[in-house]
Amino acid sequence: MSFPAILVLEDGSIFDGIGFGIEKVEIGEIVFNTSMTGYQEIITDPSYKKQIITFTHPHIGNTGINDEDMESSKIHASGIVVKEFSNNPSNWRSKSTLEDFLIKQNIIAISDIDTRKLTNHLRENGSMGCCIAAKSKCSNEEAIQNAKNFEGLEGLDLAKEVSTQDSYKWEEGVWPEFKISSSKLNIVAYDFGIKRNILRLLAEHVGKVTVVNAQTSFDEVMAMKPDGIFLSNGPGDPEPCSYAIDNIKKFLEVNMPIFGICLGHQLLALAGGAKTNKMKFGHHGANHPVQDIDTKEVFITSQNHGFAVDESSLGDGIKSKHISLFDKSLQGIEFINKPAFSFQGHPEASPGPQDIQSLFKQFLTLVKKNAKKN
Repeated sequence: MSFPAILVLEDGSIFDGIGFGIEKVEIGEIVFNTSMTGYQEIITDPSYKKQIITFTHPHIGNTGINDEDMESSKIHASGIVVKEFSNNPSNWRSKSTLEDFLIKQNIIAISDIDTRKLTNHLRENGSMGCCIAAKSKCSNEEAIQNAKNFEGLEGLDLAKEVSTQDSYKWEEGVWPEFKISSSKLNIVAYDFGIKRNILRLLAEHVGKVTVVNAQTSFDEVMAMKPDGIFLSNGPGDPEPCSYAIDNIKKFLEVNMPIFGICLGHQLLALAGGAKTNKMKFGHHGANHPVQDIDTKEVFITSQNHGFAVDESSLGDGIKSKHISLFDKSLQGIEFINKPAFSFQGHPEASPGPQDIQSLFKQFLTLVKKNAKKN
């Protein structure tokens, strides 16, 4: 059932709308996502922890929710902002409505918002603290104070909050066959907020995967006799994740093949001595052009990050591999004398284009070389 709701930014901007989902109050960093499809994958991406997502696509909810497009077991976003909400989905895979899913997951959403105006405001002023609230639970003044009180994502280690507590095996390949991997290669994936389709592509293209907690030690992982290490996507600021950075340094020392995505990319760069910084409004969408610096080939990619690696801080042992054609920010790195590389976007594309899934095959090449040596 709908209810009167408000969306308030820390600068005092107020947007009135119609709430759906759970009648409550939430705060977080507000960002905008430009994807035209895949809202289910987006809201279940752990990288959105403590963020409120504004969808620039005007119609959200029209394909419902299904059992196969979950990127994790629950919604991680703090709230959802849309222009028009459809509660009558039409799709052969749909099992429930978006609103039923939000209610089950205890999430608030707001519709009838001028998302174009809101997105332009965020582009001009940057991502900021935000409060999304049912009017029955919170006044405008209280909502403004809530938004101002949001601590922000800088300095916040969220990877350990969303990481799995127990290690587990993953062998399932990609949709729709979900073939079980027959590879004998052993990949250990650090879960900083990992998405299921990343695991599917690792199993499909590289080998069987053991997923471990973000704080699992170097010695514990080496006891598993890995052929390669994968560093996953995830939320928050990479710099406070000292436990991960220290582990990655040790893997680099022993020349272990490493592939990092998103937060994993940033952590790999930090382990190599580089620095990261908070972006004005980040990259969130499935239509971002990225160029391979060496070949000049351009890929359309899926993106979800609010921090970036400072290209000027890369040491002599690391080369820039990919850049964003939107803002020239660094999108990929390769170590010159180490079997390690990473990519800022989400090459597994859930949701989004599949242009750059070749990175998984690149990782396979490194892993096979390592396996032959051992």
